[in-house]
Amino acid sequence: MGERVTIAQIAEQAGVSVPTVSKVLNGRADVSVETRAKVESLIQEHGYRRRTSGTASSPMIDLVFHQIGGDWAVELIHGVEGVVRAEGVELVLSECGASRRPRQEWIESVLSRRPLGVIMVFSDLDPDQRAQLEARRIPFVVVDPVGDEGDDVPSIGSANWNGGRMATMHLLKLGHRRIGMIGGPVETLCSRQRVDGYTDALRSTGVPVDPELIRSGDFGVESGHWEATALLGLKDRPTAIFAGSDMQALGVYQAARELGLDIPRDLSVVGYDDLPVAQWVGPTLTTVHQPLRQMAELATRLVLDLARGITPAALRMDLAVEMRVRQSTSTPSPP
Repeated sequence: MGERVTIAQIAEQAGVSVPTVSKVLNGRADVSVETRAKVESLIQEHGYRRRTSGTASSPMIDLVFHQIGGDWAVELIHGVEGVVRAEGVELVLSECGASRRPRQEWIESVLSRRPLGVIMVFSDLDPDQRAQLEARRIPFVVVDPVGDEGDDVPSIGSANWNGGRMATMHLLKLGHRRIGMIGGPVETLCSRQRVDGYTDALRSTGVPVDPELIRSGDFGVESGHWEATALLGLKDRPTAIFAGSDMQALGVYQAARELGLDIPRDLSVVGYDDLPVAQWVGPTLTTVHQPLRQMAELATRLVLDLARGITPAALRMDLAVEMRVRQSTSTPSPP
């Protein structure tokens, strides 16, 4: 049947009525699990796509986070909200919770609402969920992808590898050689790229990479505190720590205070993101500026273009990052 498959043909193969297939397509809950699975399987098998006039039934965008909270999420929300407000589109916020993939209940809610599109932030869809959105012609864009997305998946990220290298080179140029690294979750692409940038900077300047100095957390304050305490408890402790997020850097600040270490005299600290809090703490935080609002704005414009049938010039974009040097880094103190 290929692309010409109709609802009637799917209903005939599934042994159900046309209204039942329509209910599945629209995310209605009054269909048994077995019937829904059978119909979804046929939809994916034959590549069914809902016929569309180019506009969705609901002028809204779904913005889905792994976790909503903190300045990082707020910056992205502001970026999306500014674009949708100007476009007269409503914004719906959702949270995946413990998982980086949304619950099936969320998918069913989206299929029922039929928004213009979906923006996934630091979260992802499984293949079945993607197929369900594609079958209903609901485009999605990923911001800060968790994994290495395929070339056909629209995504907006930043130059994480370059940012990791840039932060480490800043510390190396100041004279630091024992540099700790606290990354994010090891399964996330952005964290791996930042760590790779860190190790490349060390190798390119002839500084040995010490696995004992590389730790991983969850980008939160608590993990920064925990991992920094471990690093600063080493016999040959680091003179500088590069934290994979500004929030982790705040945890490093706390660990240093508890150990009676002065920043930057005894310990230099670099963060990542350049959240507003980076300029509120004392000393002000040297960090890598990640253009979060711009990333969110581009993702919103991209998903709106896809919803309108506009083919973008590029499906994947990584924006440049910059060093913001402030008061938390200096030359290492003499031993």
